[in-house]
Amino acid sequence: MTINEELTHELLTFFNGFSSWENSIVRTSELTVSEAHAIEILGEHEKMNMKGLAQKLGVTTGTTTVTVDRLEKKNLARRESTKEDRRVNLISLTDLGQKAFKEHHDFHLHLTEQMTAVLSDEEILQFLQTLKKINSETF
Repeated sequence: MTINEELTHELLTFFNGFSSWENSIVRTSELTVSEAHAIEILGEHEKMNMKGLAQKLGVTTGTTTVTVDRLEKKNLARRESTKEDRRVNLISLTDLGQKAFKEHHDFHLHLTEQMTAVLSDEEILQFLQTLKKINSETF
């Protein structure tokens, strides 16, 4: 097995494990995975327009509109028109949405603590720097 094949195998194992974990967490709530991801991004950025949220989610604005519609129906998010251009809506979390963000975010933090428990402080910093480099150059 080449180094690239081994790395691909490890990345897929990690991705599948993470996805499985996240799906099990989301299943215990009344959210879909796409709704949970939108809440996570909105919780980090406070207010965003539809285009910016779609870019962060890596989906179309049409898909994001459907997700935001569902979040509004669940009283987790709201749209507000801007004064400068009433066609532009800023999306933000409601108090209930903030609570959902905190719960989901806490689950992520707990998982990160579990994963990094097997690493030294130096390995954690190296891992963080490597992920930042990959994310800034690739995504």
